[in-house]
Amino acid sequence: MVARVRAGDGVRKVAEDFKVSVGTVSLWVARSAGQRLDRALFIDRKPGSAWNRTTANLEQHVVQARVWLRDHSALGEYGADAIGRELCAEPPLQAPLSRATINRILKRYGATDAHRRVRRPPPPRGWYLPEAAAGRAEVDCFDFIEDLKIAEGPLVDVLTGKSLHGALTDARVLAQLSAKGTAACLLGRWARDGLPDYAQFDNHTVFQGAHQFAHTVGRVSRLCLALGVVPVFVPPLEHGMQNIIESFNGLWQAKVWQRHHVASLLELQACSDRYIAAHRARTRAATEAAPARRPMPKDFKLNLHAPLTGQMIFFRRTSETGHAHLLGQHFAVSPDWLHRLVRCEVDFNHQGLRGKVWVISDEMWVPHRGKCGH
Repeated sequence: MVARVRAGDGVRKVAEDFKVSVGTVSLWVARSAGQRLDRALFIDRKPGSAWNRTTANLEQHVVQARVWLRDHSALGEYGADAIGRELCAEPPLQAPLSRATINRILKRYGATDAHRRVRRPPPPRGWYLPEAAAGRAEVDCFDFIEDLKIAEGPLVDVLTGKSLHGALTDARVLAQLSAKGTAACLLGRWARDGLPDYAQFDNHTVFQGAHQFAHTVGRVSRLCLALGVVPVFVPPLEHGMQNIIESFNGLWQAKVWQRHHVASLLELQACSDRYIAAHRARTRAATEAAPARRPMPKDFKLNLHAPLTGQMIFFRRTSETGHAHLLGQHFAVSPDWLHRLVRCEVDFNHQGLRGKVWVISDEMWVPHRGKCGH
């Protein structure tokens, strides 16, 4: 349109040919006045930048903060929330930057991940333990990260722990997997933080005890029962049960193991302790809002020969014959409930071993007519 007008055509004639208003043609002719057509800026917006756009110096500061957090921070987090916290800790800005503003700055400078993560809504926390799901009970989840190789050093294992509601994390580096060392780590954590209502483990023999002997209860389970903590054993591949601790395992490996080159077990533990301290400081609000934890009994000593009291909970998936395997035995659940999830409760407070089975149907617990034990 501008070229036609500059060639001598009338503004009204050009507007009729392009089916636009006369004012539109006049607007573009005025905006490109005195400029070459290949250098004129034909953008349908007001000239200049927005009044509230962040300055170039502040944008550079945001990008530099992301780089520093990625390489040097104890937590190793460098997303928009972490950058916002870092900027708030520095001398006050003219106005705090929102998460959306920080993300737009990072996108403008190409400092974002190549692929956007697909986040789907998670199941409710503790959905398989009604008291925990209602927010009235706390659960400590534990797991092992096994066979980490220190350069020119030994293989080590890491016992990780995280509470369901309070997000209390721990990571202890062990030179060798053993029930005795694991029990010592649990005692240290609970003496410092207090006792939870439940302690959740997978089926590792260090946690559960030997699988080949009937009615065998391991040292870690006996420790929980002696302290009044209900041990809960869940299958390792069941979604929604191990998500809390498995997520923390991946986080610890990304922020500690992969970021630091260590030469010894003690150096790895020191790096882990710095990360755990920073993580606990960041999640202090969740810790304060979590269900109360019971204090550790004074002068507690574990007696492995004392009679068992309390309750154990096993989550199992039934076999092709409708049986559930726990405590070294197979118990019949139902021939109609095949490859389905069940909760088995074992009660030691009665004479002998008694139990009952609950099946999961439509996200509800339904008591089964049969018995898990006798």
